[in-house]
Amino acid sequence: GKKYEDLCPSSHNLDVPFVKRTEYQLLSADADTGEVSLLLESGACKDDLNLPTFVKVGEPTDDDKKVVEEILKGMEDGKEVIVIVQAAC
Repeated sequence: GKKYEDLCPSSHNLDVPFVKRTEYQLLSADADTGEVSLLLESGACKDDLNLPTFVKVGEPTDDDKKVVEEILKGMEDGKEVIVIVQAAC
């Protein structure tokens, strides 16, 4: 991904997001609806996420489209696909 850098005087306060990075095993992905099913470490399923090209605001980027192609190709080839989910708190 892209890195951004911002210089700010030390006398100013800055809000910095806390980013949580989690890896999941992909169980299934539907190219038509965008729904994905992920396996949690506890053995439960996480079904509340979509493929990156199914966005509610804006348009998907070329990188989003490339990631979706890689995910779907890995599923079709029968490979174990591990996805990384990043969340800003």
